[in-house]
Amino acid sequence: MKTALLRALRGSTTIIAMMLAMTGLAEDSAKMGARQALFIGNSFTYGGGSGVHYYRTDTVTDLNGGGKGGVPALFKAFTIQAGQNFDVSHELIGGSGIETHLEKKSDVVARPWDFVVMHGYSTLDKANPGDPTTLIAAAKKMAKLLHQQNSDVEIWLEATWSRADQTYLENGNWYGEDIFQMAKDVRRGYDQAAASSRHIRGVISVGEAWNRAMASGVADSNPYDGISYGQMDLWTHDHYHGGTAGYYLSALMVFGELTGLDPRSLGPRERSASEIGLSRDQAAALQAVAFDELTAQGTAVAAFENVSSR
Repeated sequence: MKTALLRALRGSTTIIAMMLAMTGLAEDSAKMGARQALFIGNSFTYGGGSGVHYYRTDTVTDLNGGGKGGVPALFKAFTIQAGQNFDVSHELIGGSGIETHLEKKSDVVARPWDFVVMHGYSTLDKANPGDPTTLIAAAKKMAKLLHQQNSDVEIWLEATWSRADQTYLENGNWYGEDIFQMAKDVRRGYDQAAASSRHIRGVISVGEAWNRAMASGVADSNPYDGISYGQMDLWTHDHYHGGTAGYYLSALMVFGELTGLDPRSLGPRERSASEIGLSRDQAAALQAVAFDELTAQGTAVAAFENVSSR
């Protein structure tokens, strides 16, 4: 009887080992078939000062080992719910422009990616706010480097948002302008950068999506005088970086451009929104803003079957 029991146990162990091996093979197979996406940026991507800074860090690869989640992790969560197979990595340095990544991290980012999303410093140039010269040169060089690794890589520049501190405070470089102007100026700089290289696919209009959210009443346009009832604050406490709502909207824009899918299809029950503290109504409102902005930019997005509530 002992012999029979030992045989049964050995048989069970063999079966378990086979199952584990098969699971590993399945995971490797899924990973091999995944589209490889890289985010290059700074605190505007890792969500500095917000609830998304360390969001689901285990779902993305931090190439700098900083243990950050941010917009890449939100994007990854969206793709899972949409049934899209993406392997997401990021290379992020706070307070940096694309030129810093070229200087310090060229060996890290020089891989055959399928998609790359990148942006520079929030004012285009830290030393000369509003001047896109450095951005244009750096984006062109980075695009060439990435294209050399994979000639089919889809490279996107991300035009960032207006900073409330740059607009409403007297020492701000956009003081005296309305809150929408900085994002418009930043977008013009990114358009010039995109035009400088045939390897750059286009510009993701995150800043203009923020403008749209404020213009439509979904978000408050001035955090310094309090947040109006029923509206969201897109910034975090410093009125410089994004807050959870702002980064959620940013990730929705990236999701729509890279996948070609309608952000509204994620639905009000989209999981990430709940996890970072947004209500169903807020999630739906931000998804609608992203859809409207993508449509205004000429991006054709298609619906998918919403599985997030199952």
